[in-house]
Amino acid sequence: MSDKPGMDDGHEVWITGIGLISSLGEGLDAHWQALAIDPPKPAAAETERFAPFPVLPMVPLELDKQIPRKADQRQMEPWQRLGTYAAGLALADAGLAGDLERLAHMDMIVAAGGGERDVDVDGQILAGLSGGAQPEAFLNERLANDLRPTLFLAQLSNLLAGNISIVHKVTGSSRTFMGEELAGISAVEIAARRIRAGQGEQFLVGAAYNAERKDMLLSLALGNTLWQGAVNSVWERANAGGGMVTGSIGVFLVLESRASAEARGKTAYAKLGPVLSGRSRREPGQAAAVARGQVETLKPALGDKPVGVLSGATGIGPATLEERALLEELVAAGTVGPVRAPQSLIGNGLEAAFPAQVALAALALSRKGFYRPADPTGLELEAAEAPTQIIATSWGFWRGEGMALVEAID
Repeated sequence: MSDKPGMDDGHEVWITGIGLISSLGEGLDAHWQALAIDPPKPAAAETERFAPFPVLPMVPLELDKQIPRKADQRQMEPWQRLGTYAAGLALADAGLAGDLERLAHMDMIVAAGGGERDVDVDGQILAGLSGGAQPEAFLNERLANDLRPTLFLAQLSNLLAGNISIVHKVTGSSRTFMGEELAGISAVEIAARRIRAGQGEQFLVGAAYNAERKDMLLSLALGNTLWQGAVNSVWERANAGGGMVTGSIGVFLVLESRASAEARGKTAYAKLGPVLSGRSRREPGQAAAVARGQVETLKPALGDKPVGVLSGATGIGPATLEERALLEELVAAGTVGPVRAPQSLIGNGLEAAFPAQVALAALALSRKGFYRPADPTGLELEAAEAPTQIIATSWGFWRGEGMALVEAID
């Protein structure tokens, strides 16, 4: 038995495959180049189509590489294509693509939002309601004729998992979580717990988010959560009223027991330590209290070297300022070392935010390096040495506080 919480010999959780696509590029090399080697800056934002809100769009993808059949591509919504594509990358990276025997027993946990609305139909209905003599009858007629049952079926959240099963033949158990960033935390947390408990050997875990959605932007704007203006660091935004920038992300991880990976001769990017989730009402100080308790839980597993932090700060004022104050406290105490906030550069992918944090942490540990600071306010400082442990945090834009400890393979 290991003396680290949640770690148990062959039931250690290893990250053996990563599929990551975002506005910064496709694959791990592209993200390492953009975040660790080049001067860090966000990709060109889409500032006209969704004005006044900037959006970080997905890079162009050759969908045929991971979704060969055009018929499959056509019946998916954009967010489903992103997720299915990223899942294919992860399986190929783990050496499992096409391995039908293993895929038949691979479990899958997906974090997903709701389907995309037909914005044109919504607009027509709203326009008709405003000038119609009989708005109730008009509404009933349009709802009956324009919003077909098949449209709703195509929007079910669990269809991302279904499409992955169809395209990539992952046909073990399947579970889909909903609930913004907390869904992504729960997906990783439950998969890791099941591996540690011996309830599964290989899990495909991840999420996707299409930021180019007027319906989602409208919902987020009504909650006063979006940033207006040039895309800058989350720390700058928090100091100037706050707001998040959404970004399209597709990310999947292959989580595998150490015993399973070693049996097939597969090395890992990193091992996944404790994954913790919590929820508060976000009254002043509550989110920080949840996060402080999670840090205390992780402390017995932390080594002597500086621990890197990939902060899940969104840029929304109160929560980001709370997290900054907590991080400054932890840095001053020597509990953690260099801090980075990836959402400054890739935006918030909601359900995909936390799996992306874990993916980036594993990437940095496997490359024995860390990401460059992208913050003129002074919180993000140069790393004196590459960390061997990284805490990935997530502070949801509305609810949900979580973190995971990701560690280098000895």
